[in-house]
Amino acid sequence: MPMVYLIEGPVGAGKSRFSAQLANEKQAVHLALDQWFVALFSPDRPQTDVVNWYLARKERLLQTLWWHAQQILASGQDVILEMGLIQAEQRQAFCRQIIAAGFPLTMHVLDASQEVRWQRVQQRNRERGPTYAMQVTETVFEIASQMWQAPDEDECREFDIRFYFSDTLPASAL
Repeated sequence: MPMVYLIEGPVGAGKSRFSAQLANEKQAVHLALDQWFVALFSPDRPQTDVVNWYLARKERLLQTLWWHAQQILASGQDVILEMGLIQAEQRQAFCRQIIAAGFPLTMHVLDASQEVRWQRVQQRNRERGPTYAMQVTETVFEIASQMWQAPDEDECREFDIRFYFSDTLPASAL
């Protein structure tokens, strides 16, 4: 049975590097919401009210990516989903959707201190390396960090969740 690996955490926690490594290790297909979002919507990004603009498009893209993931899973291939589900209610609903479709799910939650995450985001903004999808301003970083809701005890009981705290790991190891 093909497996779904959901990778979550706050901005700058190391999700993209972790996802790429896991996809390589599992020979799985990695679908990252940010990459699709940039390709489809960035040319239309407004100068103001970016968060509301983003949230209005995110749900449609989540469902589109889930549809693609199901096609990949039907072929027998594992899928790594990096979806930016930073709020518990939306993340839990998405996990329930995966399980209802009959696929096993493991969620990997990465985190690091806010200071370390901001340093990583600044480095990624400068270098625009393989994990760069879009410029993350300090304002967007702060808003997204404040919105992040780590899984609580109830969520951990309901789903197979594995936690990683990456403060001490260099960015290249993530």
